[in-house]
Amino acid sequence: MKYTEEHEWLRVEGDLVVVGITEHAATQLGDVVFVELPETETMVAAGDEVVVIESVKAASDILAPVDGEIVAVNAKLVDNPGLVNEDPTGAAWFFKMKLDDLSVLDQFMDEDEYNDLIG
Repeated sequence: MKYTEEHEWLRVEGDLVVVGITEHAATQLGDVVFVELPETETMVAAGDEVVVIESVKAASDILAPVDGEIVAVNAKLVDNPGLVNEDPTGAAWFFKMKLDDLSVLDQFMDEDEYNDLIG
């Protein structure tokens, strides 16, 4: 997995990139009570607000980490937003993206670098 400074994780599955938030981010948010997901077949640019998360503590946005097309969303999160707290790096992925070039992921942190960031 790769990690962003915004506490997102990125996992390559075939020619797609799966995006979610880290356990650290889920803990910081507190109990998640609402998730708004993007539409599929949406083209996004790095930094675009893609997902809205609301918790008992705050509202937060998940940004597109790279340019690409949203090709799938995790509809389970709409009915069960608490899944973000229960399994943030597994079942609680937010969306899958198709990229033109997977090598853009090389710019992101690996697990050791991310752990140093959150120290």
